[in-house]
Amino acid sequence: QDNSFEQFIINYCNEKLQQIFILMTLKEEQEEYVREGIQWTSVEFFDNSIICNLIENSKSGILAMLDEECLRPGVVNEDTFLTKLNQLFATHKHYESKETQNARHVMDASLLPQCFRIHHYAGKVTYNVTGFIEKNNDLLFRDLSQAMWAARHTLLRSLFPEGDPQKVSLKLPPTAGFQFKASVATLMKNLYSKNPNYIRCIKPNETKTAMLFTPELVLAQIRYLGLMENVRVRRAGYAFRQLYGAFLERYKMLSPQTWPRWTGSDRKGAEVLLAELAFPPEELAFGHTKIFIRSPRTLFELERRRQERVAELATLIQKTFRGWRCRTRYQLMRKSQIIISAWFRGHM
Repeated sequence: QDNSFEQFIINYCNEKLQQIFILMTLKEEQEEYVREGIQWTSVEFFDNSIICNLIENSKSGILAMLDEECLRPGVVNEDTFLTKLNQLFATHKHYESKETQNARHVMDASLLPQCFRIHHYAGKVTYNVTGFIEKNNDLLFRDLSQAMWAARHTLLRSLFPEGDPQKVSLKLPPTAGFQFKASVATLMKNLYSKNPNYIRCIKPNETKTAMLFTPELVLAQIRYLGLMENVRVRRAGYAFRQLYGAFLERYKMLSPQTWPRWTGSDRKGAEVLLAELAFPPEELAFGHTKIFIRSPRTLFELERRRQERVAELATLIQKTFRGWRCRTRYQLMRKSQIIISAWFRGHM
């Protein structure tokens, strides 16, 4: 119920993780259909970039304003920090405070004067600014960092890289918010370089009871995890997509026109192959570089036919080899018999 600097930082990280989820699953999925020229009805989803920018913008974000207040000389307290936020985000639709509510003639007794509220993708969260300045200041003295860095324990040294005498800086030490923002940026860079798989965990009830699902609790989690948009995009889209060359290489044995060799273009080969297999037209879409298959059932049917065809081809290879081996053995025996007969008749 009472959220301070720590929860603000945690929710900022959650926003960034949600952003990468949106970009890598929803936005990228729809953009691929546009790139490939596929007929597609766009699915609306909430892009939380505006919230991330509200928090992390290097010039006018909440973290930047907090750092500015921490490093500014003179009398600095949470009131001056909140005043600055109210002036800066007076018209921002994802930020509100008592002052901005008064300006909009909104009566809300739940929002206290020393608090501000952010409309996160998961819902509205109210933060109490008390302690923000103190918690954001990194008060670890340099000599302590240097002492820890000089320790023989490898883990201790790694935790205090700023204690390295060769890297000693006369600048003011970075704030906690700045360090966390840098860590989140590193995490995002790492995640963007990967091909992630998502496992979404749903908490079914508050009592840790088996086989009990609280609909309101489950629905709230489904909504703020972005699963509704993801399911809509997946259902409206195509379950499978692959480059024409790779697709033709895998399934060309299913048609006598493409097996064993196809001399035309990869796309034309895929079209000929799928036309002969007679799948419903609505199940297929031909992009500029990829083939798209809508239903998993169609893909399973392709795989089933391929497995049967591979078994037939394996049997054909075995039959051909056994025939060759028997013919070779027979010809050798026949040749040997003729030589023996010739020598025998000559001897007689």
